[in-house]
Amino acid sequence: MTTVHLEERHQDAAGFVKPSPQALVRCEGLEKWYGGVHALKAVDFHAEPGEIVGLVGDNGAGKSTLIKLLSGVHRPDSGRIFIEGKEVALTSPKAAMALGIETIYQYTAMVPAMSIARNMFIGREPLKWSLLGLGWMDGRAMAETAIRSLTNIDLRTRSPDTPVEELSGGQRQAVAIARAMYFKSKMLILDEPTNHLSVKETNKVLDYVQELKGQGITSIFISHNLHHVHPIADRIVAMARGEKIADVRKSDISLEEMTEMIV
Repeated sequence: MTTVHLEERHQDAAGFVKPSPQALVRCEGLEKWYGGVHALKAVDFHAEPGEIVGLVGDNGAGKSTLIKLLSGVHRPDSGRIFIEGKEVALTSPKAAMALGIETIYQYTAMVPAMSIARNMFIGREPLKWSLLGLGWMDGRAMAETAIRSLTNIDLRTRSPDTPVEELSGGQRQAVAIARAMYFKSKMLILDEPTNHLSVKETNKVLDYVQELKGQGITSIFISHNLHHVHPIADRIVAMARGEKIADVRKSDISLEEMTEMIV
C-alpha cells in the first residue's frame, strides 16, 4: 500500500491521482468567482468510466460550485472541461444531460404532486404523436417503463401512479437514480444524497450507487460525511476553500487520515 504523506492537511499536489487517457470527464484549471468570492481556484478534476469518486469537504469548500459547472448550471470563468476526450461547453443542464451527465441534488428536482411515472420522464416525456414539438404524452409507455424501473431498484410495491409526495426521502432518491439508469447516463452526480435519511435508507442509497458501478456508470458522490463516502468510493477527492487538497485512491488513505485533513 502506498503511504500518503499529509502536510498541513494538504496532500502534495504531485501525488494527486492522474487521469488516464480514457477518463470520462476531465477538468483543467477551473476558476469561478461569485462577486468578490473566489469559489474555485484552478481546480483539476477527473472521473474514470465506472468509477465512484467521493467528493468531500466542509461547507464552502467548493464542492457545490464544481458540480454546478459539471452539470451545466453555471459556466466557469476560466478552465476547460472534456467529456470522453472532447472539449465541451456545458451551457445548461440540458446540454449536460445530452452528454450523459445527470445530477441528483440533495432536494431532488421532482414535482411532489406528480406521479412517479411523470417524474421519471419530466422534461423528456414520450409522445404518442408530435407536431412541431407538441403532442400528447404516452401515459401507458411511461407507466410501463416506471414499473420496470421500480422493480430494478426494489420499489416494486409502489404503483407508478403514486404521487412522489407520498414517498420517503430515500425512495425519492431511488426514483431519481432509476431515472438516470433508464436514460443510460454515463455519469451520475449525487449531491449529499444521504442527508436527512435514516440508516436503513442511507444503506439502500449506497447500494444503488454500487449497482450503478456494476452497470459501468460513473458516480460522483458529494458528501461531508466520510462514513458514507469511504466504504463505497474507489477514489476520494477533498476540497477546502475552493482548492483541491487531496486526490487519492481509497486504498491509499485511511478514514482517520482523511477526517483529519478536512475537519
